[in-house]
Formats: sequence, structure tokens, C-alpha cells
Amino acid sequence: MSVTTKKDEQLDHSIFDADIHGQATNMQYLGRIMGWVKPHGKLAAWSIILVLFASLLAVLLPVVITRVVIDGIILGDSKVMLPDFGMNSLNTLLTQTTGWQPITAACVLYGVFTLLCHATYHFHRVSFATVVLSALRDMRYDLFAHMEHRPSSFYDKVAVGRVMTRITNDVQGLFELMMGVGMLIGEFVPFFIALAIMFAIDVELTLWLLLAIPIFTVVTYFFRQATRRVYRTIRNTVSQLNQNLQENLSGMQVVQLSNREAHNLNAYREVNRENQKQEINAIYLETGYGAFMDNMVNIALAVIIWVGGGSAIQESISLGSVILFTQFIDMFIRPIRVLGQQYNVLFRAMASAERIFQALDWHEQINEPEKPTALPERIEGKLEFRDLSFGYESDNLVLRKVSVTIKPGEKLAVVGPTGSGKSTLIRLLGRFYDFPDKTIFLDDIDLKKIHSSEVRRRIGVVMQDFHIFSGSILDNIILGTKGVSRKAAIRAACLVNADSFIEQLPEGYDTQLVERGQNLSQGQRQLLAFARVIATDPEILVLDEATASIDTETEQLIQQALAKIMVGRTSIIIAHRLQTIQAADRILVLKHGAVKELGTHDELIALGGVYHTLNELQFQDVSHPPDSP
Repeated sequence: MSVTTKKDEQLDHSIFDADIHGQATNMQYLGRIMGWVKPHGKLAAWSIILVLFASLLAVLLPVVITRVVIDGIILGDSKVMLPDFGMNSLNTLLTQTTGWQPITAACVLYGVFTLLCHATYHFHRVSFATVVLSALRDMRYDLFAHMEHRPSSFYDKVAVGRVMTRITNDVQGLFELMMGVGMLIGEFVPFFIALAIMFAIDVELTLWLLLAIPIFTVVTYFFRQATRRVYRTIRNTVSQLNQNLQENLSGMQVVQLSNREAHNLNAYREVNRENQKQEINAIYLETGYGAFMDNMVNIALAVIIWVGGGSAIQESISLGSVILFTQFIDMFIRPIRVLGQQYNVLFRAMASAERIFQALDWHEQINEPEKPTALPERIEGKLEFRDLSFGYESDNLVLRKVSVTIKPGEKLAVVGPTGSGKSTLIRLLGRFYDFPDKTIFLDDIDLKKIHSSEVRRRIGVVMQDFHIFSGSILDNIILGTKGVSRKAAIRAACLVNADSFIEQLPEGYDTQLVERGQNLSQGQRQLLAFARVIATDPEILVLDEATASIDTETEQLIQQALAKIMVGRTSIIIAHRLQTIQAADRILVLKHGAVKELGTHDELIALGGVYHTLNELQFQDVSHPPDSP
């Protein structure tokens, strides 16, 4: 499916949460998968050549035993002229060349064929697996790169877990599919070679055996229809188990505080019991199918003995040829059994392919200018919002006709009740969402005429909720940004007073951080966030509740740092703390997405409006509460 982003088009993100069951075969998906295989085409061709050669050897091995050893050596020259595919001549040549006994030469010939067959199969499997893994590596890279460039509006509506499933589980599902295809190739090539040999030896006996194929096919079809429903239920129960487990483990503190252990355990037990029930149903089906196929092998063997034995008595076929047919039974039936086994893998993999291509075809993105305006090496940092109106949903505006100009180097604080649009203003400034043309300007240039990557390079944002990556402290400051050296990162850390705790760590800046930086305190992680932004030396600094979750001591360090890093930079500060706001040159007050007041702290207090009320309710010193009425 293809997803476009035409203007005003409403995208249905719910399809990412839908349970896609897929189709048993979809040649369009297989064709697209081959696009990743094509760069490795030479190795794939070599793998096919190897499997053809190995399959030929696998078929010739029983020919050596039956036509050479049984008919030619044990029984002597057969009165019936049947094809031996040159094996008797090859054995005679080996006997004459080496002086060995015919039985010795046959054993050596059989041993050499066996070693060559297994070695060739081994190299086929290794080369085929290499092709598959290389193709899926490239696919996973392309998928990750594609999802990395989806806008914030996408991740606002799609669960990250669903995206992760596509990059991990679904790609693994395609690995199973492609390896299954390789397995089927390895089974069906000997099948067709054996079938050709069987027709060459005895057409009637071969036709008798071919009667079994429709029976196999019909039984396999109905069996897979049944298992398809069971396995779909199993996948759903496993998904419910995982969801239940994730919710309970991630919220374990709440579970224990609420004494919900027994309740949650009972809920998990019910889902677990249903999963067990369906798994047992699948085992019943699989074992029943296996027993049927085994019986069909025995029936096929009985047909060979009945029809072939009679022909051998009448000397229209040799005894070795009858035995050869019994040797070919496995090659004859095993591909059908493997096809039945691979059906569910193929079915699940098609669902995985559909989910992967659904993600790859999802082209929702920020509209970038065709010819972006280039910015100078250093910009002044003037910002202007002109009648900016915006809503995450078209029928629900968050910002309403916001207009304000921020002069270069000015410090503007933005305050307002929860939901007034403060953070939205910052997200639009960082070009995380599309907004109307000619509503936000940077140095008098329409922000939508500047490429988003260039905008973000000039704007440094420190948020309350920021992410720490795995790696060292230095890695988390540099973040792979070009032009930021170790020296510049250390200088930034010193500037924001983060060096005081970094140098006390065992390995200093090379100290490795655990998941989400849990071996650091909240205040230390916040200082790292400041250092990370300052290391890139942005002309515009944005603080979005950057000091809301830290202790007083750390806040004092940050306030000292802010006094230094704001110099010469345009700064926008979203905060609730009076000390941070009072340091601003002006204060913008938002309410219900609209500008209510704009001025200095003293001016707004004197005005006695929204800011005065917020100041009384939220910013007052708690040690000096207002007088009681």
C-alpha cells in the first residue's frame, strides 16, 4: 500500500495497530524483496548452481546402489535394458584404472558422491544464508532510515512498539520465509530429477505413485486451513501475554503499592491457559498430519512392491530398479511434507512483508522547500511569529493568531496554564510539524523556506524529558555531531558546570552510561542535556521546562550556567520558576492558545491580569504564602 501526504489529507494511522494476517503468497511482495537480493545476485546464482549439482548427486547415490551394485554386481548383467545414467560405465572405468574389485570401486564411487553431495549442500546453504542475511541487513537499514525521518506527528499517533516490531520481528519473519524458500528449492530440485529418472525406468509404476500427489495436496490444504486458524489464535494469545507482561513489569511499583499482585496474576493465568489450549490443539493437528504422511509413505511402498514386484518377476524391470523406486519415495514425498510445514512460515512471513512495506510506503513527512534558502555562517537570531494558528487536529486549534517578535539576543519567557500552547510553540519553531506559510520567520526569512535540518542546527533545545543514549558521557554530549570535537564537548560541560560531577566519575568523560543514564541522578542528566546543546554553539537557545525536575543545588548550578550561555544568544524560556522567568527581558503570557499579555515582570504584575494570577498561584515563595482573607 502507498501512503501519500497531500495537503489536507487525513492519514489513517490506526492501520499500524491493525492485526494484519497476510496472504499465503503475494508475488508483488516477493518481487520487492528481490530488490534487496539483486545486489548479491552473483552469490545467489552460485548458490543455485550448487544446489542443482548437489541434487543431481543426491539422486545418483541410490542409482549407484541399485543399478550398479544390485543389478550389475550382485545379480550380474540384467536381461532388461534400463538406464543407469552412466554409473555402470563410470564404475567399470574406475575398476580398470585402479585395478580394484568392482564392489570396491562402487563403494569408493558411492563415498565420493556422498562427500561431494554433503559438501555441496553445505556450501549452498552457507551461500544462500549469506545472501538472505545480507539482503535483510540492507532492508533493516533502509527501514530504520525511513522511520527515522518520519515526523513527530507520526509518532504522536503510532505506538513506538509497533514500529519496533516491524524492524525486528517482521524482518526476522522474512528471514524465515527466504530460508524456507531455499529449503524448498533444495527439496524440489531432487524431486523433479528423481521423477525424470523414474519415468525413464518405468512409466506405469511412476504414474501409480503420481496418484498419491492429489491426495497429499488435498489433505495438506485442509490441514493447513485448520492450522492457520489455530496459529492465528496462538499469535494473538502470545501478543496478549507479552502486553500483559510488559504492562505489569513496567508498572510494578504501582502494582505493589495497590496490592494488585493476585489480581494481575489471575488475569495473566487466564491468558496463559488459553495460549496452552491453542498450543495443544496445534500439536494434535501436527501429529495427526505427520501420522497421515507416514502412512502414505507405507502405502506408496506397498504400491511399489505390488506393481514393481510383479514387473520384476516378469523381468520387465530389474530388481535394482524396484529398490531404486523405494529409495526415491522419500525424495518423492518429503517436498510435499516440507511444503506443508513451510506453509505457516510462508503465511506469517507474508503478513510480516505486508507490515514492512506498509511502513516503507508511509511517506508522511515535513514539507521541505524545493530550493531551500541558505543561511549565513552565523545568524542574528531574530524570531517573529505572525498570526500563527495551529492545531494537531484540523478541528482543534492549539494556537490562535499568536504574534510576537523576539529581537536578536533577547531573552523571552513564555508562561501560561497547562494546555495553553507553550510547548507547541517550541515544536513548531523546531520544524517538527507543518504550519501555515509566512507565520514564523527567522531573521526575516520564512521558516518554511529553510530546510528543517538547517533550522535545527541553529536552534538548541533543552527539554525536561530528554533522552540519554547508550555509550559514554562524551558520546552523549557530542551525539555524533560533525564539527564537535572532544575539546569542544569538554568546554561545553565546563560552561554548564557539568564538569564538577563528571571528573569525579571513575573514567571521567569516558564513563559508560547504563540504559537511559540510570547511573546518573536527574540533575546530572539535566546538566548533560545543557552541555549537549551548548556543544553545538546554537544562535538560539530554547529551554522547555528544563529545570522543572531538579533539586535546588543543581538549579543553582544551572542558573549560573544560564547567565553565561545566554549571553549573545536569542533565548526562549518556558518555565514555572519565578527566578528563571524574572531573568527574562520580556514575558509572553499564553492562555487557550492566544497571547494575553506581553511585557516585563514588573509591568505584568502591575497590570494585574493573567500573569499576576499565575504569579500568585504558582510562582509565589511557598515560605511566604499570601495573607488569608
